[in-house]
Amino acid sequence: MDFKKALEALKAGNKVKLPSWAGYWQKDGDTVKMHCKDGRVLDIRETEDVFYTLANIASDEWEVVGGCNIDLNIHTVRFGEALRLMKQGKSMKREGIEGVICCQNPNFDGPHRGAGMTAPYLYKSDRLGYVPWLPSQRDLFADDWEIVE
Repeated sequence: MDFKKALEALKAGNKVKLPSWAGYWQKDGDTVKMHCKDGRVLDIRETEDVFYTLANIASDEWEVVGGCNIDLNIHTVRFGEALRLMKQGKSMKREGIEGVICCQNPNFDGPHRGAGMTAPYLYKSDRLGYVPWLPSQRDLFADDWEIVE
């Protein structure tokens, strides 16, 4: 699994590792403890080789040690894919945005469409109702958009 999913598992209290490791990582309060093959337990902030640790984080081969107590079938996408899905009628969300984002009039293709039809726009649906919505730069570059089922 990629590190994003491994991190979710780690935050939920699971032990994670790479297949080549004899040790594992485990959450401990507000940090991560690295349980090494020689029995040492290091705070990740005390890593002896930062580039080795970062290279491991970039791996897509993470696994959970033992059973996993969360659903790791998290499927997130970048904004371009989220927009494509919204144009197909899906609702999307991401952390930090209250409610869901949807697309109104996704099939509009120009100024000569049927009378009274407005150009497509994004709106947010939340506890206050429906309001037009514009993505921030953070939203545009985010890769954590999720489909709302």
